[in-house]
Amino acid sequence: MEFTDVVRRRRMVRRYEPTPVDPAVVDRALANAVRAPSAGFSQGWAFVVLDTPADVARFWRATTGSGAPTNRWLEGMMTAPVLIVPCSSRSAYVERYAEPDKGWTDRDEARWSMPFWHMDAAMASLLVLLTAVDEGLGGCFFGVPPEADAAVRAELGIPADHDPVGVISLGHPAAEPGSAGSPARRRRRPLDEVVHRGGWRVGG
Repeated sequence: MEFTDVVRRRRMVRRYEPTPVDPAVVDRALANAVRAPSAGFSQGWAFVVLDTPADVARFWRATTGSGAPTNRWLEGMMTAPVLIVPCSSRSAYVERYAEPDKGWTDRDEARWSMPFWHMDAAMASLLVLLTAVDEGLGGCFFGVPPEADAAVRAELGIPADHDPVGVISLGHPAAEPGSAGSPARRRRRPLDEVVHRGGWRVGG
């Protein structure tokens, strides 16, 4: 598939067919993910892969309990056969930039204009989503509820020096009658509203 087609076809899929996902496709998505840029080539990311029904169920128990789905969104998302939890490591970046070629030996987080550890994990996540489209699959990026963070960490054994930045569901898209997602209800902002050439100008 042409790259532009992959980008244009990418959307958040919220319901999946029960068809299993080929493990080789998941491996390709992860191999592409680690080609994402990372500040100082710190590569402070990790990915927890849940690709069996038992493991996927563990995640949902940690986030929602053992009860039935409470809304249409959750009911659909729980059909995903694969979940990937991308995590970022602040310490990997702080330590990398304390090395001789960078020299920030004070390890002061204030030196960072933005938390690049989260940004780099997010870019890696986008590559997973784009790979899914290229492989004929669907995907969705969603967050771990704040109140479930501790339970997810404990259930999946995520160490304290890594933070889950979200969750990626993967699978074969199913029809979603009556629910086409936000793009069906909201217009896509045109480029002349969001691109400011030469500086920020009101109206373009």
